[in-house]
Amino acid sequence: MSENIVVGVDIGTTKVCAVVAGTDDLDRVNILGVGMAPSDGLNRGVVVNIDRTVAAVREAVEEAERAAGVEVREVIVGIAGDHVQSFQTRGVVTINANEITQNDVQRLLEDTTHVALPADREILHVIPQEFIVDGQDGVADPVGMSGVRLEGDVHIITGLVSAAKNIYRCIEKAGFQVSDLVLEPLASSFSVLHEDEKEVGVAIIDIGGGTTDIAVFEDHTIRHTAVIAVAGDKVTDDIRKGLGVMRNQAEQLKRQFGVALAEQAGTNEKIEIPGIGGRDEKTIGRDTLAQIIQPRMEEILEIAQMEIKRSGYGRHLGVGCVLTGGGSLVPHTDELAAEVLGMEARAGRPMGLSGGLVEEVSDPKYATGVGLVLYGMRHDIIGGNTLSDEVQAGGAGESLMVRIARRMKAWFDEL
Repeated sequence: MSENIVVGVDIGTTKVCAVVAGTDDLDRVNILGVGMAPSDGLNRGVVVNIDRTVAAVREAVEEAERAAGVEVREVIVGIAGDHVQSFQTRGVVTINANEITQNDVQRLLEDTTHVALPADREILHVIPQEFIVDGQDGVADPVGMSGVRLEGDVHIITGLVSAAKNIYRCIEKAGFQVSDLVLEPLASSFSVLHEDEKEVGVAIIDIGGGTTDIAVFEDHTIRHTAVIAVAGDKVTDDIRKGLGVMRNQAEQLKRQFGVALAEQAGTNEKIEIPGIGGRDEKTIGRDTLAQIIQPRMEEILEIAQMEIKRSGYGRHLGVGCVLTGGGSLVPHTDELAAEVLGMEARAGRPMGLSGGLVEEVSDPKYATGVGLVLYGMRHDIIGGNTLSDEVQAGGAGESLMVRIARRMKAWFDEL
C-alpha cells in the first residue's frame, strides 16, 4: 500500500462499508474507491458470526480495491456497540526540570490510564480535555511551559476486549491487518462536523442499523460519548410486525415511502403491500406507515437526549445537533429531532473532500467510513504495525501506551 493511501472499514450491523482515500501534494483528500456489502454477522454493533462478517469485509474491501486500483493490506476499522462506555478522570505528575516536556505529558497520560478496569474491558481512546499547570487551568498544550505540578483531565473510552478481539479476527481472516481501532462516533465527527461547530458546542447523533452513536463536542474537544442499542433495525422490525410483511419488504417500504413525521405524510397517498403466502395484496395509506415509524424514531431521539443531558453539556450546544448514519435518511428526521430535542438539527453528510468519488460518498450512510480515513490522515495512521498481537494478549501495557501516546500527540496538534 503506498505511503499516503488510507483505508477505512465501517463494520456495521446492516452493511460493511470500505473507503479508500489518498492525499495529493497539497494535502487534499481524494476518495479513490468505495465498496459496500450487506452484513448480517453483527447484532447491535457486536460481531456474532465471524464467517459472515469476514465474507462481507472481504467483499466490501475488494470492491473498493477494484475501484481505486490499489492493493489493500492495512485498514483502520470502527468499533461501536452498547458495551462502549466512557468516563472522565484526572491525573497528576510532578515536573523535575521546571520545563514541561512531551515526556512529562506522556507520564501524566500513563497516570490517567491506571484506573481500575474490569478484566474484560480495555481502553480504546484517551482524549485530553484540559491541563492544569501549578493550579492554572484552561491550558490546551502544556509542552514548553514552566511549572512543577502538571494535572490533566482526560476522557477515557473503554470497550469489551472480546468485542475488539472479534473485530481484529474478522479483519485478519479476511486477509488484512488492523492499523487502528477507532470509536465510530468519533470517526463520524471527522467527516460531518465543521471545526467551528466543535468549538461552539454540538452533538452528533449517528443512527445506524443496530446502534445509535452519540458524541458531544465543545471547545474543539469531545466531551461525552455513548452508544445505544436502539436504531434503524427497530424501525424496520416495527414495520414488519405492524404490517405483517417480511423483513426485506419492511426495509424497502421504509426506504421508499417512510417519513419520520406523520403530519408530513400525504393522507391520500396509497401504498401496495405484497401478500404473504399467496394472499392478496393490501393497500394502506402512507400516513399509516408514518404512524408506525414516528414513535420509534422519537424513542431513539429521546434516549439520545437523555445521554446528552447526562453529559452535562446539554445547555452548551450552541449549534444543536447533527444527524447522520443510514437511519437518519428517513425524510423529516431532522425536523422530528428539532422537535424532540428542542434544539437546531441538521442532516450531516461527509465533507472536507476534494476529488475522486466525492458525489458517491456524500450520503449520511458513508459518514463513518469517510470519517475513518479522515481520522487516519489527521493522526498519520498510514502503514505502521498491526495492533493485533497486543489485543490478543488482552491489551499489553507497553504497546497500548505507545498507541495512546501517538494519538495524544495528534490531539495536541488539533488543540
